[in-house]
Amino acid sequence: MFIRDLSSISPQYTYNNKIFENEIKFYSGNRYLAIEPDYKNMIPLSLLRRMGKAVRMGIGAGLPLIKKHPGLGGIIIGTANGGLEDCIKFLNQIISYNEGSLTPTNFVQSTPNSVAGHLALMSNNTKYNTTHVHKGLAFESSLLDAKLLFEQDEVKSLLVGNVEEISDYNYNIDYLAGLFKEKEVDSKSLLNSNTKGTVCGEGSAMFVLESSPANSLAEIKDIDQICFPTESEIIEKTKHFLDRNNLTESDIDALVLGLNGDNRTGFWYNNLNKKLFKNHGVFTFKNLIGEYTTASAFAIWLSAHIIQGYKIPEEAVYKKPQSEINNILIYNHYEGSQHGFILMCKS
Repeated sequence: MFIRDLSSISPQYTYNNKIFENEIKFYSGNRYLAIEPDYKNMIPLSLLRRMGKAVRMGIGAGLPLIKKHPGLGGIIIGTANGGLEDCIKFLNQIISYNEGSLTPTNFVQSTPNSVAGHLALMSNNTKYNTTHVHKGLAFESSLLDAKLLFEQDEVKSLLVGNVEEISDYNYNIDYLAGLFKEKEVDSKSLLNSNTKGTVCGEGSAMFVLESSPANSLAEIKDIDQICFPTESEIIEKTKHFLDRNNLTESDIDALVLGLNGDNRTGFWYNNLNKKLFKNHGVFTFKNLIGEYTTASAFAIWLSAHIIQGYKIPEEAVYKKPQSEINNILIYNHYEGSQHGFILMCKS
């Protein structure tokens, strides 16, 4: 699969690519909120004022790409929760209105597939349309779905992306479960905090994927995943992943790791780095955007720009690579249980 175009709304200045001009937004606290663009030129105001944040971000990142590349063969979205805030509002209305006549807007936007549906309706795309909701592997599953469609020659191009929002509901539950930091840590020192917990992020990244390498920005060569592994199984999985793509550890020029400052789960990344890629360059991204279930989509967005030779912010460079970057291995996990691997190459 080849990336023809891409877009990202995140807690950084990614929508206009100013992140590559040393415009970095630093955070303190546990919530890294997305920097949203002006939607007025792409979404009618009558629709915009009724949209939840997740739907806004998904449309804001995806609709311009669909209009720029007409005739896409389908839309695939990965998300763990979709518009969860709208879902809670709808459930509260059931109680408030005593199960009477409810406003439909919150219900329509509360389902995980609402972003893919809105994108299809607003662009008149009646082709393949699906949403993968597999928690920490939702986006990897979306890529696998796209890969199968390309291999079966059912489509020539697709819009594939993710969307997650910070809702008070899931933030509070995750905080009580110990997922986030108890003491305030700023984003500059997050990765070296050496305490339990991380920070919460949100955003949407969208990609136009094509079967043809013509005019592509980078290639997503392969995707793999594993749940509840041991440390040794991660090592073996990585070796097998590279071997089936006719690569060795030395062929990988850099790693993009999902380090998030949680000292309970950081060993997964450190173990892989030390045992297989000790002398390789390493990039990070969750100190820029926070942790969320489909954060690997942002890792692909960042990796595509690394491969293209963009000037990457120092905050994302954990260990400087020593050679030109042609092959990148993205390794990310969610809460240490769901692990995903993505191989990206220069097209």
